[in-house]
Amino acid sequence: MPWTGGSVGSAIEIALLGEVSARVDGLDVELGPARQRCVLAALAVDVNQAVSMSRLTERVWGAEPPPRSRATLHSYLSRLRQAFAGTTAVTLASRADGYALVTDESAVDLMRFRALRDEARRQRDDEAVARVLTEAAALWRGEPLTGVGGEWAGHTRDLLAGERDAAELDLVDARLRLGQGPELLATISARAAASPLDERVAAQHMRALAQAGRSTEALDRFRAVRALLVEEFGTEPGAELRELHEKLLLGDAGPAAEVPRQLPSAPAQFVGREEDLAELDDAMRTQGVAAIAGAGGMGKTWLALHWAHRNLHRFPDGQLFVDLRGFSPDETPMEPDVAVRGFLHALGLDASRVPADPQARAALFRGLTAQRRLLVVIDNAADAAQVLPLLPVGDTCRVLVTSRNRLPGLVTARAVGLDVLADSDASTVLAGRIGATRLTAEPLAVARLIDLCGGLPLALSIVGARVLTEPDLSLAAIARQLEELGLGALDADPSVSVPVVLSWSYRALTDRQKELFALLGMAPGEDIGPGAAASLAGLSTEDTCSTLRALEQASLISIGSGFRVRMHDLVRAYAAERPGHREEALRRLVDHHAHTAHANDRLIDPHRPLIDLDAAAAGTVVTPAADKAGALAWFDAERGTRRAVQQAAAWHGWNDRVVLLARVSHAYHQLRGHLDDELAMWQTAIDAADDPEERVVAHRIMGSSLGQVQRFDEAQHHLARSLALAEQVGEPLQLADAHGTLAWLWASRSEYGKAFEHAKAALPHYQKTGNQMLIALAHNNIGHCASEVGDTDHGREHARKALTLLHELRDRQGEATAVDTLARIEHQVGNHTAAVALYEHAIELCQAENDDYTTANMLTNLGHPHLALEQRDQATAVWERALDMFERQGREDEADRMRKKLAAVPRD
Repeated sequence: MPWTGGSVGSAIEIALLGEVSARVDGLDVELGPARQRCVLAALAVDVNQAVSMSRLTERVWGAEPPPRSRATLHSYLSRLRQAFAGTTAVTLASRADGYALVTDESAVDLMRFRALRDEARRQRDDEAVARVLTEAAALWRGEPLTGVGGEWAGHTRDLLAGERDAAELDLVDARLRLGQGPELLATISARAAASPLDERVAAQHMRALAQAGRSTEALDRFRAVRALLVEEFGTEPGAELRELHEKLLLGDAGPAAEVPRQLPSAPAQFVGREEDLAELDDAMRTQGVAAIAGAGGMGKTWLALHWAHRNLHRFPDGQLFVDLRGFSPDETPMEPDVAVRGFLHALGLDASRVPADPQARAALFRGLTAQRRLLVVIDNAADAAQVLPLLPVGDTCRVLVTSRNRLPGLVTARAVGLDVLADSDASTVLAGRIGATRLTAEPLAVARLIDLCGGLPLALSIVGARVLTEPDLSLAAIARQLEELGLGALDADPSVSVPVVLSWSYRALTDRQKELFALLGMAPGEDIGPGAAASLAGLSTEDTCSTLRALEQASLISIGSGFRVRMHDLVRAYAAERPGHREEALRRLVDHHAHTAHANDRLIDPHRPLIDLDAAAAGTVVTPAADKAGALAWFDAERGTRRAVQQAAAWHGWNDRVVLLARVSHAYHQLRGHLDDELAMWQTAIDAADDPEERVVAHRIMGSSLGQVQRFDEAQHHLARSLALAEQVGEPLQLADAHGTLAWLWASRSEYGKAFEHAKAALPHYQKTGNQMLIALAHNNIGHCASEVGDTDHGREHARKALTLLHELRDRQGEATAVDTLARIEHQVGNHTAAVALYEHAIELCQAENDDYTTANMLTNLGHPHLALEQRDQATAVWERALDMFERQGREDEADRMRKKLAAVPRD
């Protein structure tokens, strides 16, 4: 809060945590040129303390000040006194050998930040700590001391940034103790990638992963950090990291998150809309679903997010958010099933627990949300058909939808039509950008600007940002500039007003800013990360981020978590029409995704065969992660972009990159269960592949993915095509994989005789590759299929070979699969006691890898030899454990079958 003091009761605000500025009673103080602002900043950082003339001079000019620096300094001080002449609450006081800025410390945002930080350190309640530190973080409006140059400013900026980083780390610790790891994961992953040797950040990353149910990745993260510390410094991790590692090994990762929190941040400068907010309150109370409709640039998403954040207390079970991209200029709207998958993941379901059938997924979503007090925000819906599958059931959830259409098919929703801002609210929006002093000085010009913008929040924001770049030009002159561009008093038609406002703002950009703005307009995907943006621009990441910040200050883009950049679709459409070196830039962007994904894919699946990769285009920035957790975080962040990048590559005929992008995304898609992305990318790859080996791979993976969603006939067609092409090519690995996948497909269809033939055919080809992991899995496939057709001796022989190889490779999940095969064989031949021991060992291996899905399957298998030994209590116990896991994993069909098994257990 600003400080109110002095005889005239003025409210004083001096801002250093962003652009250096000052306000008195809400009105901006004119602080003059950059060095004069530096004088104020140099005194404010030591508020109420004397700063000597020599130190003040050095802070403003450095070690070699100009000859008349002292006289110029006195002039700056005199002007600053005049600027604050209307209040006695702040004084620039003379001291024996210098000057002091005298005011209440709370008037300076830096001091308020430090006071809040210190208060948080005294608190013992984590909710209070998080609340206070969140308030402290909100004081930061960007880079500290923005607009002030020089060596002192740069050094101080770095020190203050360090204070901010420390407070942010304290806030993350508090929120982790509250179990909020999943919603922090993207931000923490980005910080961990930037600071791979910071043990505190590494610990936070591990805790967030564990709370998100990804303990294996958390353990991988520890191993990666330990290896880096040993390599760089020859030291082991500190006590905190080692203790956390031990807790994770014992399954104690601290509080587990129980609720999803997907909402983007609340709008920073929300204005007005009180009647609309009241209507939303009534709609949510009476109907539970509200649809906000209005033209582009009207502020629909801001209204929805503002209402959502204002009512968070009403939804203790969490908030879900999805942008359906219904009106994106370069993308098709999101399929509802894709959104359902995202919701299920946010609700805590592992990919392996998500049903293959879309209707089953939708039913599972409705079942999981039926009794929860959840808020679901569905942004940018094209029509009601996109929304209906995303609606939860019951009367405990609430849904907010935004669209440019009225959505008449959404009969359960209350329609809330959004109009332009009232003049008073529009004035407030402008004041928030340009300051109340300038606003009140020219009321007629302000009214004209509001008319010219048609009351559109987007246009007003862009105009306000542009006005700041013309401090010496009157608002009346600015309004005339807009009129000269052909912008009359419009009736809030965004398709007309926004492009004209943008054209005016565009003219003020530097050449570098214009180039990047134009390239962002044609960049595929819903957003773009810093590495991809740097590749697009052909600049260093540092120069790109600096340019992006300038575009953000001009209200042309928004920068979110992980420094990911978004554009309003109206702005993007305008940017896409600007001149730029598009083809070269797009090639660099595609290569960024291909090469970064290739490196990260190796971290996710280090045993897969190497992919030959040619050099990236000159100027491409490649940003590989440090470990598996970071690689997965990168793939997660780029999920909404990857398919669009592949489509762009296909449109330009870069067929090798089209196939490569599908190949390097395959392991990630399988791990996360994103089979919709998998199928789409491989269909694009099949259409583009012109190399015979690429067609073999494309048809094979397309076939296996179709088999996973039980589209068996289509899968059989693609796999038969893959095998035929592989026989033409004659390459061992391609032949082996084709036979191996066909074995898996026939086994999935319970056609074990056919599966056995393909499993045996695959092995000699795998042996020619020399890849021990693939050879081991091939032996296990033979063992499993042999046991199913009754050839148990053959099956046992191959399963033991598989187990030996997998043990040597230290692949515990693979070992568990081989042990399971051996247990199945012993049960089949009547060695039930041996089968029990083997199944129990397989379960131990699975649990060591946190593989609950497979554990439940093996518990099911374990019950059968117990029952054969008439150990009914033991069979009942393991099946009850399996039933509990099936229910927690949302596997209702398997749970029903298990209930029937339990009911059929003979009773004494």
